[in-house]
Amino acid sequence: MNNRIEKLQAFLKESPNDCFLNHALALEYIKLGNDTDARELFEKNVVTDPGYIATYYHLGKLLERVGEQQLAIAIYEQGMQQAKKAGDMHTYNELQAAYDDLI
Repeated sequence: MNNRIEKLQAFLKESPNDCFLNHALALEYIKLGNDTDARELFEKNVVTDPGYIATYYHLGKLLERVGEQQLAIAIYEQGMQQAKKAGDMHTYNELQAAYDDLI
């Protein structure tokens, strides 16, 4: 596990705003129970590239887990807007289902 984290961190030194790498590292942090660092990376993705729609579902679930339901709802809504804009109905439907389960 730590080997993957070390590799991702090394890649991020070269490309710190790479949303795919940030997302992958955040998922590794979640596996370790490190929601704080994962959240920081997910939030960075939302700011860096709002069109990187893979982040919204995972960030929303993380926010639900830490008891921030209202913020999770806002993230799901933002993600649904971005997914619709991108024409990605699969991701839109996943976000809609998570949103519906929460409200």
